Amino acid sequence: MFYKDERLALFIDGSALYNAARTLGFEVDFKLLHREFVRRGKVMRVGYYISLVDGEEFNPLRPLIDWLQYNGYAVVTKMAKEYVDSMGRRKVKGNMEVNIAVDAMELAPRIDHAVFFTGDGDLVPLVESLQRQGVRVSIVSTTRSHPPMASDELRRQADSFIELDDLRATIGRPAREVQLERVDELTA
Repeated sequence: MFYKDERLALFIDGSALYNAARTLGFEVDFKLLHREFVRRGKVMRVGYYISLVDGEEFNPLRPLIDWLQYNGYAVVTKMAKEYVDSMGRRKVKGNMEVNIAVDAMELAPRIDHAVFFTGDGDLVPLVESLQRQGVRVSIVSTTRSHPPMASDELRRQADSFIELDDLRATIGRPAREVQLERVDELTA
């Protein structure tokens, strides 16, 4: 499904990947993720897209964002929008689909294969457009959650679907590291 000489671009919807991995019971090691796809092809760009809540004194994502930026990831952030819904509940909206789509369309002439870490069906028109331009598209998400986190329409449109759970051994943090971090958090 991957060719060693093809030019790859990875588009990671940070919250979608985090939620999918958490649902499957593991954490993603971004160093291993990068290494895995460098092994599969010529990685031209790795984009990590995340919305942040404005006004937080300390954002728990800041250490991850800093690490990603220092280690070859192009991090795209935007402030989430807060609103009150019709039932009076406070909601936060921070979709990154437009940012992902713009970056993918700009890179399309220079890549052979786009890999999206999301299951959002709103990206079907983007996938169709990339395919018309000759770009192969893979989706990384999961159908092993209840309900599945990858939309059926997106999976059908993509050239290939990669089950996130099948990447666990390759890009997941070893269980021992996860346990040690949790012990450190509890004792801090």
